Amino acid sequence: MMKITIGDTVLMASLADNSSVTALKDLLAKGPLTIRMHDYANMEKVGPIGTDLPTNDEHIVTEAGDIILYQGNSLVIYYDTNTWDFTRIGKINGVTQGELKKVLGSGNVTVTFSME
Repeated sequence: MMKITIGDTVLMASLADNSSVTALKDLLAKGPLTIRMHDYANMEKVGPIGTDLPTNDEHIVTEAGDIILYQGNSLVIYYDTNTWDFTRIGKINGVTQGELKKVLGSGNVTVTFSME
């Protein structure tokens, strides 16, 4: 499980099983990763992770709560749908689209990712 902290809100995500997730876990084993994420196209928050991870792109239709690795060097949290070739990292558990949009807010947001 991966812990995602946004302000005072803590969310938990189930992780996919691929080499991208393994590399992200190795990165997070060194400590939490805090990313300044910006809104893109009224469907996602995206921010750079500061390094390149291996990609495992596949054609995906995203849903609210999906966590995606984009271009091997950015993490994306979707709060709406999109379709493209992405690498799936995981899925935030137990949150609705409306709840997620409220937590993420309408502009830039600082998000901390860590392993539970």
